[in-house]
Amino acid sequence: MIQLPGLERIRDDSQDLAAAFRGAGFSLYAVGGCVRDAFMSDARALDDIDYTTNARPDDIMRLIRPLCTATWDMGRAFGTIGGQLASTNRKVEITTFRSESYTDESRKPEVIFGDDLMVDLLRRDFTINAMAFDVIEPELIAPDGALSDLNARVLRTPTDPRVLFTDDPLRMLRAARFMSRFEFDVDPDVEASARELAERLRIVSPERIRVELDLLMMTQRPSLGLDFIVRTGLAEHFLPELPGLALEQDPIHHHKDVLTHTYAVIEKVRRVVEPTESFPEGRSNLVVRLAALFHDVGKPKTRAFTDKGVTFHGHDHVGARMTKKRMTALKYSQQMIDDVTRLVELHLRFHTYAMGWSDAAVRRYVRDAGHLLDELNELTRCDCTTRNRRKAQELDRRMNELEARITELRQQEDLDSQRPALSGDQVMSILNIPPSRAVGEALGFLLDIRHEEGEISEEDATSRLLTWWNERNAGS
Repeated sequence: MIQLPGLERIRDDSQDLAAAFRGAGFSLYAVGGCVRDAFMSDARALDDIDYTTNARPDDIMRLIRPLCTATWDMGRAFGTIGGQLASTNRKVEITTFRSESYTDESRKPEVIFGDDLMVDLLRRDFTINAMAFDVIEPELIAPDGALSDLNARVLRTPTDPRVLFTDDPLRMLRAARFMSRFEFDVDPDVEASARELAERLRIVSPERIRVELDLLMMTQRPSLGLDFIVRTGLAEHFLPELPGLALEQDPIHHHKDVLTHTYAVIEKVRRVVEPTESFPEGRSNLVVRLAALFHDVGKPKTRAFTDKGVTFHGHDHVGARMTKKRMTALKYSQQMIDDVTRLVELHLRFHTYAMGWSDAAVRRYVRDAGHLLDELNELTRCDCTTRNRRKAQELDRRMNELEARITELRQQEDLDSQRPALSGDQVMSILNIPPSRAVGEALGFLLDIRHEEGEISEEDATSRLLTWWNERNAGS
């Protein structure tokens, strides 16, 4: 047995399961990511352990039920039974050895249960994920070269990548994710196969592609995987806006191209926001990372050459529309679409601050950002990728100043719940009108006064409302 704390941890946590399967005459192996991670970081807490066995699903359920506080079988058709172990309170999934066959136009396999561990391992995506650890008679089983690939930090498939990628094209995006997560290189044959078979992504559902993209975006180095999907042509089939960014900001002076800038912005965005009372373990910063991915997608459509240089006027608004369309196609939730689109639309707003903002302008900035204020500020900071130290320090100073002003105004007045001086009912009573669009327009007028001037009395609000109403009707 290879002496590794991670493998010993797997063995110790698997004792009850190992005894049950051994007693029934079945094999049991920890497999996949937990074995890989045991070699990559001995100190890592191996919270997720997946197993494979020659036992069939009915036998798996029979053996684990006495050991678990709960069991589930949603994956029974694929040979997978899950449970929560009473001894460790850990969720586990155990899958029967499998071999699979695919049709040309579907990535849904016909599952065939097997009795050969190596056949099961060779159907997996990459050698680093195709290692198994026998928890009954401690022994490592792996395809040829798996440990060498792990040590060399190279992604290689256990069998012909063309066959594996043809069977399930999503494996090509998994290559991008693992490159970014572990900062691995990719075997040339894997990259060539991805380039050759990129069009196969058309048979993969948008939902599965979206999940893989999200996982990639939350890795340590998303740029590695994003660059892989661009240069292989994979991006053209689900994120065509990304390769479109490979244009120079200023071809005359050869300034950083937009794609390289986008990579830099993404990687400046924190993966996880610090713990709070509501999220004691921190929370994902995916919304800002996605906004960083899309924030400049409008530049190719708005690039213009003038006597003063290259301009991208309106790329924030154009980009917001493009972002909404792409995220909708990828089946993101409406909330995520709204949030990311809003950040893309507002990502340039801060840059007018250098011209001098009144308190009213600060209030509008807070109002327009809404619940995304912190996210917008982070995106704005990360959008500064200049190597000019003076420019970077100046932007940081201005952003610090703006945040200080927001804090000061919050102490003076409740910026987060700004309301017009009159309610909708009061507006309808004063103007003697029923519920209608005109009520919303009147409230908008009063809210603008609130942002520009701060609080005013109801008496003043009534007088100004009547003046506005009379002028509005006189002009109609």
